[in-house]
Amino acid sequence: SKGHGALTDATLIKDTKAAYGWTADPFTIPADIKADWESIGARGAEARRQWETRLAAQSDRKRGEFTRAYALEAPKKLAGVIRNLKKAASAEAASMATRKSSEKVLAAVNPVMRETVGGSADLTGSNNTKSDDMGVFDTDNRKGRYIYWGIREHGMAAAMNGMVLHGGVRAYGGTFMAFTDYARPAMRLAALMRIPTVFVMTHDSIGLGEDGPTHQPVEHLAISRATPNTHVFRPADTVDTAEAWELALTSKETPSVLSLTRQGLPTLRLDHKARNLSAQGAYVLAKATGKTRAVLIATGSEVSVAVQARELLEAEGIGTRVVSMPCMELFAEQDEAYRRKVLPAGPVRVGIEAAVRQGWDRWLSGERGRDAKSDFVGMDSFGASAPAGVLFEKFGITAQAVRNKVKALLG
Repeated sequence: SKGHGALTDATLIKDTKAAYGWTADPFTIPADIKADWESIGARGAEARRQWETRLAAQSDRKRGEFTRAYALEAPKKLAGVIRNLKKAASAEAASMATRKSSEKVLAAVNPVMRETVGGSADLTGSNNTKSDDMGVFDTDNRKGRYIYWGIREHGMAAAMNGMVLHGGVRAYGGTFMAFTDYARPAMRLAALMRIPTVFVMTHDSIGLGEDGPTHQPVEHLAISRATPNTHVFRPADTVDTAEAWELALTSKETPSVLSLTRQGLPTLRLDHKARNLSAQGAYVLAKATGKTRAVLIATGSEVSVAVQARELLEAEGIGTRVVSMPCMELFAEQDEAYRRKVLPAGPVRVGIEAAVRQGWDRWLSGERGRDAKSDFVGMDSFGASAPAGVLFEKFGITAQAVRNKVKALLG
């Protein structure tokens, strides 16, 4: 065990070489070992030649698809598929959990993006990560594109990284957000290695309900956001979810974490816009009537709470803006002019998220906000076992609580 931290001195080197019968001088490689080493480089030459012959025999279309996938370029059809899905979602205005929204996106995307390989750590029915066209990869079907990983979050995440490093594959896998703890070493390495693995994390708050605090993530969003070179998406509805997937599947150097709900959410983006608003990290969902006196900043399931709070405040003559912030990291990358346009100095600010506050203060008291004129509605403890609606009331993540915070800040 001392070898992990102790310095290696001359005596230890001498004794170790004697124990292994190593007689070569320092910094030299014996000729027989060098020859074996060099032969390894040619070992796959014939297999490589055969592979190149097979590739050359393919049609121009198939070779083009192969080259595109290896270059991490999205198929031309992807943008249109996402745009049509967004338009339909805005028109239907259905209430839907974002994990189900994600399932709808995958059902549309996987058939046109044949390089996707999906999976789940024994939670396929809960994560909604399998589309019907994929087929299961197993001993009888090597063409399957969906993998049942079993209860192996770390193994799944590490294997997905390996696929992406190999090239030609867009790998995604799902588990519960609370179980990012098990996958985290591989998630961190994806960020460090600058590869675009996609981690689908559902049941992302106390909104999952009766499974209780062991399964209810409160600190996991902050941990994921604290990881450099990681995009954490927390979409508010199906439209946001489609945009998050588009960004995740077109990323070339940054892994994505999709934080998705178990509980149903209303469609908030009712006016279709072809442009991907989530690409800027945050956007104004609802403007204030008259002068903006308060800005409510929310993510995911709490954006609807912000919208309800705005209605209460506007009814009292308090002009209130709602900002949806699906990806803090992308918002931080925008130029200062855009950030100031979305979050103007002057109005009071309240952040709303069913998670701990860490990571929020840049957008509340920072970036021209003020400590005395900002507050947060969220979690400062573990959750509890009860239906989602009961829990949001218990922990004070409600429109009325937001309204009260704003009124207190305004004085």
